[in-house]
Formats: sequence, structure tokens, C-alpha cells
Amino acid sequence: MTSADSQQPDAGARRHTGLMVLAWAWVGLPFAYGVYELVQKLTQLFAG
Repeated sequence: MTSADSQQPDAGARRHTGLMVLAWAWVGLPFAYGVYELVQKLTQLFAG
């Protein structure tokens, strides 16, 4: 491997990064919405 090859990320690494971002969003967004709903319900429960 030459130094030029090691400096440029290949398309597989970019695809892997994009897939990881998509996977985190797929799980993280519904989780964040659930936490938001939980906080809303808790404030209703304890605020009266």
C-alpha cells in the first residue's frame, strides 16, 4: 500500500459510515420520542 492509498478513504468506508448514521437515526429518533413522551406523562402525573 502506498501513502496515497492510505490517505484517501475508500467508498466502502463512506458507505459504512452512512449506514451507521442511518442505523443510529433508525433507533435514536424513536427512542428520543419515547423519552419525550415519558417526560410529558411524568409531568402530568406529578403536577396534578
